[in-house]
Amino acid sequence: MKAPESRVRPPSALFAALGDATRLRIVVRLARGEPLSIKQLASGARMTRQAVTKHLHVLAAAGVATPSRQGREQLWALDRRQLAQARLFLDGVAQQWDVRLARLKASLEDPPR
Repeated sequence: MKAPESRVRPPSALFAALGDATRLRIVVRLARGEPLSIKQLASGARMTRQAVTKHLHVLAAAGVATPSRQGREQLWALDRRQLAQARLFLDGVAQQWDVRLARLKASLEDPPR
């Protein structure tokens, strides 16, 4: 498999990839530390290695997971840059809501005369 481009993608690609509960669980496992093999990721997941591979390719296309070779084994690691970009996006959305809610609260507490 060709390694995905190392560029930050729009947050929508990440959110679409994480919209699947299985992929979200894979990301959580990868976030715990060392890169993991497909065999390790499939272990205890009640899915085949082929299914794990399919999900990893979706995560790779979203820029979240990156493969590397260690001998004959392919290891997968989390690319935190994409997650950091999505966090910035969500922080901006949260800030907008905070401003709007503060305005609403002020208007309810101090009605116009």
